[in-house]
Amino acid sequence: MTLDLTAAMQTYAAESQELLEEMERALLALEAGRQDPDLIDAIFRSAHTIKGSSGMFGLDAVVAFAHEVETLLELVRSGQRTIDTPLVSLLLRCHDHIAALVNSPPGEDPQADLLVQGDALKTELQAWLGDASDDDRTSENVWHISLRCGRELFRDGMDPLSILRYLGTLGELINVTTLDDALPPIERMDPTACYLGFEIDLRTETDKQTLEAAFDFVRESSQVHLIPPGSKTALWAELIQALPEGDDKLGEILVRTGVLTRQELAAAMGIQVIDSPDKQLGEILVEQGLAPPEAVKAALGRQAQARRTGGERYVRVEADKLDRLVDLVGELVISSTVTTLRSSHSDDRALQEAVATSARFIEEVRDAALGLRMVPIGGTFNRFQRVVHDLSQELGKQIDLVISGGETELDKTVVDRIGDPLTHLVRNAIDHAIESPEERLAAGKDPRGRLQLNAHHENGSILIELSDDGRGFDRERIASKAIERGLIDSTEGIPDQDVFQLIFAPGFSTAEQVSNLSGRGVGMDVVKRTIEDLRGTVELENRPGQGATVRLRMPLTLAIIDGFLVSVGDARYVVPLDTVEECMELGTVGRRDYLDLRGEVLPFLRLRDLLHDTTEAPARQSVVVVSYAGKKAGLVVDRLLGELQTVIKPLGEVFSALKWISGCTVLDVGQVGLILDVPVLVAQAERREVTSGHHAAALK
Repeated sequence: MTLDLTAAMQTYAAESQELLEEMERALLALEAGRQDPDLIDAIFRSAHTIKGSSGMFGLDAVVAFAHEVETLLELVRSGQRTIDTPLVSLLLRCHDHIAALVNSPPGEDPQADLLVQGDALKTELQAWLGDASDDDRTSENVWHISLRCGRELFRDGMDPLSILRYLGTLGELINVTTLDDALPPIERMDPTACYLGFEIDLRTETDKQTLEAAFDFVRESSQVHLIPPGSKTALWAELIQALPEGDDKLGEILVRTGVLTRQELAAAMGIQVIDSPDKQLGEILVEQGLAPPEAVKAALGRQAQARRTGGERYVRVEADKLDRLVDLVGELVISSTVTTLRSSHSDDRALQEAVATSARFIEEVRDAALGLRMVPIGGTFNRFQRVVHDLSQELGKQIDLVISGGETELDKTVVDRIGDPLTHLVRNAIDHAIESPEERLAAGKDPRGRLQLNAHHENGSILIELSDDGRGFDRERIASKAIERGLIDSTEGIPDQDVFQLIFAPGFSTAEQVSNLSGRGVGMDVVKRTIEDLRGTVELENRPGQGATVRLRMPLTLAIIDGFLVSVGDARYVVPLDTVEECMELGTVGRRDYLDLRGEVLPFLRLRDLLHDTTEAPARQSVVVVSYAGKKAGLVVDRLLGELQTVIKPLGEVFSALKWISGCTVLDVGQVGLILDVPVLVAQAERREVTSGHHAAALK
């Protein structure tokens, strides 16, 4: 029988990627100056977990290399090696090598050049290791081993006593504590299952690799932790957190993990009862030097965890299944809309109430389904820590990346596609915008440049901002290049914003020389095209000599929206509800194309003009006031038909010339409605107002 490990390998690859991202974030945080033992622990856990998972699939190259990294990290954790910039740089390259090994085609040996690269890195690791693995051990050379046997141990033909006997041949078993916490009531006990655990103290001269080999045949199903002699208390704290038992007694937790003996616990409890009844046990243990503070703190955290009930539970679901669910919910929304419209023409009150109730629940199902696809953008943002780190070193610049709003959620499809545009923008800012340390000092700036990535919600859309404190956009330079390439004849009468938008033209570049980063005019046009494909817009803000900001506005979701239905002639249109400010009667405006909205100039567009509709307009028309990016415009329509839920369907290439249409939807049986692209319409109305010279004085 041949096992199909495809699904398991996909899970392994996904989990390894998450661990590698965590490892990279922690390394970059260390390089930035954060001296936090938790960061080192996170790096160690990532390498250790990847090594263990890779071993399950026989990925020997990953296991061997990760083991070397893990050994060095153990020395860092125990204080025998100091973390510094050169070491972080080496570990980052080791991270990249592990990632390359993990991403190698499954079932194939890594390429020869990858193995050569690994050997070179191992040589560097050995130079850092030196003889430290044999230094600073206690005279007793006592290892602490924590073993929790897997339920399948007996059924796999293994005996925990044979492991203990083998350990006895490697040294002296000082203490063995058998744990039976996992034993169920006798009526529920499976005689073929193993429920035991052991806490072991072993005095030995054996190295860690030999000790680990003692558990090779049980590691897959069991939980094993080795704590070397003289280890820092952080290792004990990690062991405490990894305990499978849920005991809520502080002393029992510390005894179980070997931090305390039974006699030491009894002595501390005696002090508490007789001399210090008002003191907590943990406080007494620390004062008496019986337990290190870190171990007590970890045990208290474990105690609180054991007392809590419930907790977060996660299920890994394929993205395709979520997409299928959203598609089905979309069809359900369409059916609900049709049913609601049909029932509105009926005199059956009970039917209308039943349809309204169903519509309410369908709306909740819709929100829940869309919520499943909403993911925080922080994961995408964090990728750029490494990009900034590498490019800064390559260009000889000093740049800090500040991230905020990483918890902001948006559709997974948007998150997946926004990565490449942001990469182009970040690289462009590092290469073009932020000056060298010497230039910054000469300009009276801090030699360290600053990039800031921020995300937040605004008016039903998400706003992503990339700001820098560099030199800003050079209007004259951009204009000169645009004229040279024939994009414009002159800049006379062209607003700054339109001039700056020229950087997104295909093939446009202001770089004097072509480098591996820029100069070919490839990248920025991809940014704008991708954002527009996501129904978003790109805005630029310039601060000459002080920096610039690029703003990307995009919808939260690409699937389903709340809409406001209007009609012009016999056609129906949908306005995204989150852009609608208010509705009003058109009134008499003559030949003007602006309104007085409570003293504010409101440019408007007649949809009839855009549609070239020749049918007779009704005597009374309405204006839908919409807003986008802080700007307002009016859309003149024949009738207002109310709110509805809308499923967005893409339009074919034949409709690509209709820039003010973003999609379509099914409104009724056989009837299609076009979804208006409000950002395009607002921009068009604003340009008409500027061109025709309307201003507030015209209202007086």
